[in-house]
Amino acid sequence: MAGINTRPPAPAAEAMAAEGPITATIPPAASSQTPIEIPKGDDPVPVPPPKVSKFTYTFPVKGCSVSYQSRLLVLPKTTIWTGKGCAFVSPVDGVVHEVNDKNRWRPSTDRGRDREGRFVTIAGDDGVLYLGGHLDSITPGIAPGVRVSSGQQLGLVGNSGNARDTASNLYFAISWKTDPSLWWVRRGMVKPWNYLNSWLKGNRTLSPADETRAVMSQTGATPRCTILCASKPTPEPTRKPRKPRDENIDIGTADPAGG
Repeated sequence: MAGINTRPPAPAAEAMAAEGPITATIPPAASSQTPIEIPKGDDPVPVPPPKVSKFTYTFPVKGCSVSYQSRLLVLPKTTIWTGKGCAFVSPVDGVVHEVNDKNRWRPSTDRGRDREGRFVTIAGDDGVLYLGGHLDSITPGIAPGVRVSSGQQLGLVGNSGNARDTASNLYFAISWKTDPSLWWVRRGMVKPWNYLNSWLKGNRTLSPADETRAVMSQTGATPRCTILCASKPTPEPTRKPRKPRDENIDIGTADPAGG
């Protein structure tokens, strides 16, 4: 029909393409909210470690820097390296069991009972025996039967016994109360470093009592010595050579006349 367009209308996209791309800048939306200020928290409150026993323990060296290894070498004991003259203190409330104020160790004999040199043992109220050895001296008044408290000075650190050629240190051992003749028990039956770590840095109520009872039930209260037991054989005294017997041999007299 004349004057009437029968072609379909062009799609909108084609129309936009024909006109070219449309660009625009969208302004940021205006914010009506103010920034939220996060409140400052309170300082952390120190929480004491849980109380795991009724006893309060003290690290056995007081007032000095220390170092020690947390692993088994030969015996279940620890050598605590520290300065000569540092205080050795009782780890727990208890009663003095043994005191040796004589340095009887000699390299020529190396007797086991003498290797710790000057030492003090404490029978703790927790049922555990504690030994501090290689001492330079014993505190006056410390004697068997004397009651002591945790942290009380018992002696001064040195290098007596078989530590005489080493730096000063404290020989520290945990065991149980026995007759003094069973010296191999007092020198260490329970690994002590977990307890030392706790008393020094963490929980002063961590007790070795349960582990000590467990070890004693396995070995018996009076076990035989199995490690570093023998002393060096005592050398026999040198005998002087015997004087030859006088046989009274007559060798005669020369005749001046030769006849």
